[in-house]
Amino acid sequence: MTTQVSTGRRRPTRLTPQQRLQRAEGDPTGTRGVPAPMFVPAVIAVLFLVLPLVGLLVKAPWRHLFQVLASQDVTDALRLSLWTASLATVVSVVLGVPLAWLLARTRFPGLALVRALVTLPLVLPPVVGGVALLLAFGREGFVGRYLDQWFGITLPFSTAAVVLAEAFVAMPFLVVTVEGALRSADQGYDEAAATLGASRMTVFRRVTLPMIAPSLAAGAVLCWARALGEFGATIVFAGNLPGVTQTMPLDVYLLLQNDLAAAIAVSLVLLLVSVVVLVALRDRWLRSGPFR
Repeated sequence: MTTQVSTGRRRPTRLTPQQRLQRAEGDPTGTRGVPAPMFVPAVIAVLFLVLPLVGLLVKAPWRHLFQVLASQDVTDALRLSLWTASLATVVSVVLGVPLAWLLARTRFPGLALVRALVTLPLVLPPVVGGVALLLAFGREGFVGRYLDQWFGITLPFSTAAVVLAEAFVAMPFLVVTVEGALRSADQGYDEAAATLGASRMTVFRRVTLPMIAPSLAAGAVLCWARALGEFGATIVFAGNLPGVTQTMPLDVYLLLQNDLAAAIAVSLVLLLVSVVVLVALRDRWLRSGPFR
């Protein structure tokens, strides 16, 4: 009987160039030798971003928090926000995924212009987006007038207007995420499936979509979070009607004028949602997203 003797050797771990430089300098953690011109502004930036959130936590009415959140106005705004943000996300997925595939996998004249227009809501002031929606889908808009005359559909100042406003500002986040995943995905699998006789839709459903599923999920969650926090386009296009168009950000704006404690309590809910989304997407979006 023979026995195998382990040599005790381990496979060397791969180090990034930054890690190799840190080890060469005798600083494996990279925490020493930070120049003051870099360290001081970095600390100031952290304080600038964190202190307002700390102020929100310090001033929060913790003793009466649940009582404030259980009020009828707040629960109605919360229910409406969750419902409209979810519908806006569904609309964004149904329309945005095909759009992302078109931008990533096809070439046509004006592609760069279309991509710029699709991502424009990312940098467009939301109030301007609300004005644009009102001019397009309002009762006197160049599309809304025909919806009103032919079908009797009036979109402004309705719950449907909230969904449209949220989808308008949130869909680009999903499109950019999915487009980046499609660009980085190996198209060899798609080509192999096509050579076996699969149609283009079958290839998309059975091969492409499973490969980009994590990025699609990340984009959908980010889209939902952006829709939940939408304010500017909503208040211009949908108004601020309690129980109809008054979402949580609009409720915060209204409560600031009458009840500061309630406004802080509702703001804490939105803050909690934002933190949960960022923690859930820290690996998928922040480290490997399209803006890396």
